[in-house]
Amino acid sequence: MSTTSGPEGAPLDGPGVAVSDPEELLVGYLDWYRQTLARKLAGLSDHDLRTPLDPLGWSPLGLLQHLTWVERRWMHWGFLGEDIGEPWPAGGDVEEWTITAETSTEAVFAGHAAAVAHSSAIVAKADLHQCSATGGRFATSEQAPPLIRILFHLLQEYARHAGHLDIARQLIDGETGE
Repeated sequence: MSTTSGPEGAPLDGPGVAVSDPEELLVGYLDWYRQTLARKLAGLSDHDLRTPLDPLGWSPLGLLQHLTWVERRWMHWGFLGEDIGEPWPAGGDVEEWTITAETSTEAVFAGHAAAVAHSSAIVAKADLHQCSATGGRFATSEQAPPLIRILFHLLQEYARHAGHLDIARQLIDGETGE
């Protein structure tokens, strides 16, 4: 999704420069940051994906698992009001960011891909100004934000964690950048 601009042909992140619709920009940038995480994880060994980094305290795969929980909490439980069982793991943040020996790397990647696909299907069917359902994350209609606000939250969550993953990748092998 990268395009170039300027005399040096500097890459621009996100949707193409011709995209000016605010809703399309929002969804396009969210997708771009999701893809950025995949690019930053690509090429890491299973050991590097699973090993917590000092001083961060989490592994790259743990970050991806956290974002799977984030997708489920905000889109499935939050926007749709779906029953997702426990919205937070029993062990809290520690469990959410920890990859156990019994959890395969493939399962974490597949879980995140499934959560993103489900979220994308929700966005494709809904109006971005539609308010969240009640009964899930939000008890009353006054608490229920519109989908566009949830997507902004997801965008900032992914952008922040892409930066975190950039630091992790630099600690692992010196790799930096988009």
